[in-house]
Amino acid sequence: MRIGELSRRTGVSPRSLRYYEERGLLAACRDASGYRRYGADAVETVGRIRELIVAGLGTEAIREVLPCAHGGPALESCDLTLRVLGEQLGRIDAEMAELRRRREALVALGAP
Repeated sequence: MRIGELSRRTGVSPRSLRYYEERGLLAACRDASGYRRYGADAVETVGRIRELIVAGLGTEAIREVLPCAHGGPALESCDLTLRVLGEQLGRIDAEMAELRRRREALVALGAP
């Protein structure tokens, strides 16, 4: 399928799809006219990329875990995915702790 169709089927802009391709997250071949052509699995791949972005992973981390991201709602449990997801969870926990600290400081200053 061409990029316009993939965009329509996934709700992801062609610009984002080109970015995913640049970052090595999505593969496309070129037809004789130079247009990008995506395989049948591209819709699922783009869906998984979006899920991982929503979970807060950057493109580097997504590129690492994407090979373990096929079929079903969860990633395959391998050392790599557990490490990458654990690191992301640790970052989120640290951010939450910092937000709690800031909230407590505001309350101490008299915020309602």
